[in-house]
Amino acid sequence: MHLALFDFDHTVTTCDTYSRFLRQVATPQQLARAKWTVGPWLLGYRLGVVSAAGIRARATRAAFTGREATEIASLAARYADEELPRLLRPGMMQRIVWHRSQQHRVVVVSGSLDLYLRPWCERHGLELVCNRLEARDGRLTGRYDGGDIGPHKAREIRLRYALDDYHRIHAYGDSGEDRGMLALAHERWYAGKRIA
Repeated sequence: MHLALFDFDHTVTTCDTYSRFLRQVATPQQLARAKWTVGPWLLGYRLGVVSAAGIRARATRAAFTGREATEIASLAARYADEELPRLLRPGMMQRIVWHRSQQHRVVVVSGSLDLYLRPWCERHGLELVCNRLEARDGRLTGRYDGGDIGPHKAREIRLRYALDDYHRIHAYGDSGEDRGMLALAHERWYAGKRIA
């Protein structure tokens, strides 16, 4: 059997779906505060001095702390239905369809959220390894349940899949956070190009 591992943002999609989702669910007050609380971190990220995990943690805290879990889940389901289909790369979707037609096990491995990735993956018959938001008493804490898997994709894959059971492993990614995942594979694609 083969295993196919796909990063989601900028690999399967044309953009960062998480930041788009954050902008959609943030309240006007949160958006105003974000200019001061997240803005400097975003600048640092763009300059290469703040990691993707660092900006994700700060933005997650700003957007979700204290929000009702059911409200955010409802917004995420709508986002999966209405927004994600418009953001997909046709070539990557063809690769996913091809892997599924070959009876390969196909997994999306992402630093984005299960709230919108899970319904999308279920619709396409894909497995999912991604971030989950922590909730207490029906309210979100602004933290990840179990920590941010973005920088630890390879570790999470090894925990969930017995890699020696697969004849071939394929991996698709586009960023530094995907390097460990790509290193697990026999066949690797980076930013749409085959590298091994």
